[in-house]
Amino acid sequence: MAQRVALVNNKGGVGKTTTTVRLAEALAKTGKRVLVVDMDPQGNASRRLGWAYNPDDAKATISEAIQADRPGAVASVVQPIGWDVEYASRIILAPARLELENRMSEAGVVGAWRRLAKGLEGADDHVDYTLIDCPPSLFHLTQLALAAADSVVIVTEPEYDSAEAAGRVRDFIAQRAVELANPDLELAGVIVNGMQNLGSHADQLAYIRETFGGLVWDPVVRHRSLIVDADGDEVPLSEVRGDKASEVRATYELLAQTMVKAVPTR
Repeated sequence: MAQRVALVNNKGGVGKTTTTVRLAEALAKTGKRVLVVDMDPQGNASRRLGWAYNPDDAKATISEAIQADRPGAVASVVQPIGWDVEYASRIILAPARLELENRMSEAGVVGAWRRLAKGLEGADDHVDYTLIDCPPSLFHLTQLALAAADSVVIVTEPEYDSAEAAGRVRDFIAQRAVELANPDLELAGVIVNGMQNLGSHADQLAYIRETFGGLVWDPVVRHRSLIVDADGDEVPLSEVRGDKASEVRATYELLAQTMVKAVPTR
């Protein structure tokens, strides 16, 4: 049975999707089997994993699985990713399209916040980790993820607005997990992304460490253009070349090791 981890922040642009994709890659390289559930209607995680919607051969996505409102529905939308590397076979994807926005209108329907949890029942028993990439919100789509997750990892940048938004996520979990019928939901860690050699970043990193203490995972992810390039080109980091390529790969591999320790498989 998978450990389900939601990657969350209440602010956009902090690197949630990049972190989700690169943790999935690093975990798969160690032999772990990973399901990525794309809960962001932008579908960026899906695209970066090499998936593309083909209207001539249309396949259902996570939106249809949630709409189905039945146990195990996610299994019917899971697809392979598009990378051509050996470990890609250990990553599977429940992709998203903009149509996922339509699920927002169901926020007031009784029990709708449980539909992802219900859809994952039995659908991820054969993987080690289910990583759920959330939109930059704490509303319905993210609540679907939080109701289904075992743990939350906050992804933030060392900037004031991002750090404040991370605090809102922490408080939301503490105050609302019971209302999502998930009282055991825990904050497993905080990943700091996009670190640069700026005085303001150093100050905000110190603030994040003071606020979250031992929950801040090391190493911090440095801002590197090759990460942006890999995301844009929809390729794994193992195919990236450059002076900092080995450093970047090592960063995510160490973070994946931390995840395995913080959220051990069952």
